[in-house]
Amino acid sequence: MLRITVSLLTGLIFGLGLVIGGMANPAKVQNFLDLFGTFDPSLAFVMAGAVAVTFVGYRLVLRKRSPLCADNFHLPTSTDIDSRLVIGPALFGLGWGLSGFCPGPAITSLSLMADGTLIFVPAMLLGVGLARLVVKNRPLEPCGTNGDET
Repeated sequence: MLRITVSLLTGLIFGLGLVIGGMANPAKVQNFLDLFGTFDPSLAFVMAGAVAVTFVGYRLVLRKRSPLCADNFHLPTSTDIDSRLVIGPALFGLGWGLSGFCPGPAITSLSLMADGTLIFVPAMLLGVGLARLVVKNRPLEPCGTNGDET
């Protein structure tokens, strides 16, 4: 029950922060990305605040022996730069720039019935499903290799 309560409160705080910060407004996001047009730098402050909170949060939380709702921390161990690490963020950025939504704000915007979310969220879920099929059927390759190296 603790895990569910913590997850619910965390999700509510995250969603509230997205709405207050303007991240749930695709026009605001697109204006942030439009450097040579209607550029709106205000989301840089939202991102800087998120990075600062995350930085401090990780420093405090990782001092503990285990997380609140799990037996141990699940931190990434790989430092390899592979094709998935390059292609995934490129596709994410392309989708974010074209639509003005990234996954968290898009799901938050569903509750606001924001224009485009009823198309974007199902398309996003379809993209996630397709990506899982592609990744499941293809082994990881380091960047710059053609898969022939052993």
